[in-house]
Amino acid sequence: MHLKGEPSLNQIDDYNNNESPEKRRTVWMVIIGLIVVGIVYSVIKANFAVPDDYVGTPEAPGIDTAKR
Repeated sequence: MHLKGEPSLNQIDDYNNNESPEKRRTVWMVIIGLIVVGIVYSVIKANFAVPDDYVGTPEAPGIDTAKR
């Protein structure tokens, strides 16, 4: 069933690797940008993440680390 005015797959400019170089570059820039943002977020999270639920003190650390 083919409707009037409906393009076929070959008429669509992104079908079968027929996209323009600008579209391809835009997609790659978005992917690379998201990866860079993820790396920056991970580095910040790893360097500045301090557990704030620790309630021990040097006199009473709350965790027995001595081997028995």
